[in-house]
Amino acid sequence: MTTATQPIRLVVGLGNPGPEYVDTRHNAGFWWVDALAHDLKVDWRVESKFHGNAGRARLGDGEVWLLEPATYMNRSGQSVAALARFYKILPHEILVVHDELDLLPGEAKLKQGGGHAGHNGLKDIQALLGSPAFWRLRIGIGHPRTLNLNQPVADFVLHRPRQNEQPAIDEAIERTLAAWPLLARGDFARATMAINSKPRPAKDEK
Repeated sequence: MTTATQPIRLVVGLGNPGPEYVDTRHNAGFWWVDALAHDLKVDWRVESKFHGNAGRARLGDGEVWLLEPATYMNRSGQSVAALARFYKILPHEILVVHDELDLLPGEAKLKQGGGHAGHNGLKDIQALLGSPAFWRLRIGIGHPRTLNLNQPVADFVLHRPRQNEQPAIDEAIERTLAAWPLLARGDFARATMAINSKPRPAKDEK
């Protein structure tokens, strides 16, 4: 697995297309990349050859692509592999942002490589890239079991977060976006420290 400090050239947000899915937990990756696109002033375009919405921004002497697959989650790799191969982007130059059941709302983790833990988007990307070496930014949404919900996982991820969960997820997105400059220049050690640190508990109102 590559650990060289090479900047991210492609940021992929995972989610499902369509207005009925916009606010659902499974679209946390879309939320993050939408916020990054806003910060970088990226204009989205429908790119049929990449099976998704894409845009790019200048970063110093280089550029970064942003991508939201228009396939459903379990076919995300079709979109990611198409853009990566066209622009000769290697797996370790890709950051995939996705929802994570094993982290509570408000938590986030950055890692390179590893398995897919049953996440259908990651599974398809790994299969079509032929490598697990891409970076993953895991945005915690919680698990129905740890959140004391009697709800199947497949149903849970396709519903919107509860009112008390959404602010924590939004804070995690804002906090991890602050590490983007580190990722953009390939400083993964510092980015990992910044992202993986535990969020500070909110202070009680006086």
